[in-house]
Amino acid sequence: MTEARATMPPGAGVVMPIGGAEDKLGRMTILREVIRLAGGSAARIVVISTASSLGDEITHAYLQLFAGLGVSDVVGIRPENRDQAGDAALVATIDRATAVFMTGGNQTKLATVIVGTPVGDAIRAAHLRGAVVAGTSAGASICSEHMVSFGSGGSTPKFRVGQVSQGLGLLSGVVVDQHFTQRNRFGRLLALVAANPGQLGVGIDEDTAAIVSASGRLEVKGRGVVTIIDGADVITTAYTATGTQPLMMSGLTLHTLPRGAIFDLTTRRLVSAPGLPDETEPPKVATLADVPEDMRPRTRRIAAEGAHTTTAELRRRPASS
Repeated sequence: MTEARATMPPGAGVVMPIGGAEDKLGRMTILREVIRLAGGSAARIVVISTASSLGDEITHAYLQLFAGLGVSDVVGIRPENRDQAGDAALVATIDRATAVFMTGGNQTKLATVIVGTPVGDAIRAAHLRGAVVAGTSAGASICSEHMVSFGSGGSTPKFRVGQVSQGLGLLSGVVVDQHFTQRNRFGRLLALVAANPGQLGVGIDEDTAAIVSASGRLEVKGRGVVTIIDGADVITTAYTATGTQPLMMSGLTLHTLPRGAIFDLTTRRLVSAPGLPDETEPPKVATLADVPEDMRPRTRRIAAEGAHTTTAELRRRPASS
């Protein structure tokens, strides 16, 4: 198996890619989590809306959302070209932030404008000093070292179905895709893993976040799932395919992780998930001394254990049988 790599440097802050379309009207679980991790009401949040085509409208919307959730120190910036992304005032704004939030939109535009500029460097520096870096949709993709820049949907992995470009590199050894289930991007992520099997493919559903700590542990929040594709042992025709030919892929490991699941990106293993037994507890040994004298298998639930019968038959059966 390919040796797993560390995903974040020691001491770095939380990286929080969001699958897009996070709830902005109801419980706002994802946005509340950004605030909690950034320091609660004392958080200092910078919203970067470069990717969005909605301009000031989306900037003001997030300013109002965060303010409505109790954060008084929230500002928006929107560099539109690489020259503006070198502005010292924008860099200074990021330098004092406890959280950077990048909106959705066009991730290729976002990367073209900020990667390798002082603003991009300031985001990386904020991450390294412990600030939260969150991004939704396009803002999630750019967290990767190799970012999904464009591609088509569909369930079948095909040659050249997706393209990657340079991201901010906040998460190394990982390629992030968003709107994953909703836009049927399973085949695209499979194809990218086939071409880059040393990287984990991480597909994030809408209104869902993958919260990655400095230790490389990923925790799922929100209403969807995070899909992780591990191609460390893959056998594939990715290097012989041509055109848009479907790819053969065998030996993949697939993880679908709902809310509350924790996955270690460094060891590539599930840590815990709701509904699983606690593996740290020793197995229980029951003896006759533990059984109350008056306990008999009288309930219908116990009597029916393992039985192949209909509900009607069960109702007719004596309770003590």
